[in-house]
Amino acid sequence: MKFFKLLLVIVCFLFSMAYSNAQDLKPGFDKEEYRELIYIAAQSTESPEKAKTIPQPEHSKLIYRSKPIGLDNLWELWLKDGNTAVLCTRGTTEKSESWLANLYAAMTPAKGELKISNTDTFKYELSDNKNAAVHTGYLLSTAFISKEMVPKIDSCYKAGIKNFIIMGHSQGGGISYLLTAHFYNLQSKGVLPADIRFKTYCSAAPKPGNLYFAYDYENKTQNGWAYNVVSAVDWVPQTPFSVEMPDDLPVVSPVAMLEETIKKQSFFKRMFLNMVYGKLTNPSLKTVKTYQKLLGQEMAKRVQKILPEFVPPKFYNSNNYVRTGTTIVLYPNDNDENYYKKFPNDSKDLMIHHSFPPYLYLLDQLK
Repeated sequence: MKFFKLLLVIVCFLFSMAYSNAQDLKPGFDKEEYRELIYIAAQSTESPEKAKTIPQPEHSKLIYRSKPIGLDNLWELWLKDGNTAVLCTRGTTEKSESWLANLYAAMTPAKGELKISNTDTFKYELSDNKNAAVHTGYLLSTAFISKEMVPKIDSCYKAGIKNFIIMGHSQGGGISYLLTAHFYNLQSKGVLPADIRFKTYCSAAPKPGNLYFAYDYENKTQNGWAYNVVSAVDWVPQTPFSVEMPDDLPVVSPVAMLEETIKKQSFFKRMFLNMVYGKLTNPSLKTVKTYQKLLGQEMAKRVQKILPEFVPPKFYNSNNYVRTGTTIVLYPNDNDENYYKKFPNDSKDLMIHHSFPPYLYLLDQLK
């Protein structure tokens, strides 16, 4: 391990010297920057057949590739333009444990501890908001990946690399949200240097958490330092399914006023209003309980078959998943015959609009 760290420092130093005139990382969405990141992500995420159609990265070199960890998670370290490290997380694979990371979709508080083994507990604070909650499967994946990423970030920093891009497509994008939030927190605590600059591209990513997590994430990454790139015909960014309940609203809201007004009514009026109020709110409450049972408790049992020492966390009583981050929409025109000829809606491939080729096609059309 010490030898590898030394080797990594030397490699990063040599590349940084070779590109000493390279520009620093800049805020704002950059089409060509995102294109290069797609080329990088395709190397580990895309199937071998489809990967042949994706160009090789033009300005980046692979420095490190992890072994599969956690729920078949994998990440890579690339060096782009000699002065920017790219931390790329792989998307979903065909293995069942990889799909478990997606399906383990009950919400967990964005601050707490996650026991992943008898000797390893992941302490995290992904948001300053006590009401923030995140996707449990992606949190578990973040626990495994960040344990490896942080030492590599430290090695790159010692070699003079202060610019880092966090990238992930599909499941990798969902995890990249949480990695970004985690690294910002580590910076605030002095674990990571304050002068490291992170920029994030979540590509075709599922929704990572609730509205309070989104607010906090967007507040910390605003002014051009984090993007969510989605295709308007891709179904994956619309998952997990969202259910909003009265408790998801802030403390100051019409709900509290309404409940207080009902309490002040006469007995029969109160009975009638409670019945109406219950019919409006009970369906969402029952749905969230069902999600917590099927996508929480049942999925946790399956995860424990793969990670027997894992202790499932307590769930946050919500399923209000929202789209997160500054969004770049890749929008296929209904009259674009070329697009639908290449990627037809009647295809039996469920990922026809989700893979890299359609994203690259639509990126070319983006003005």
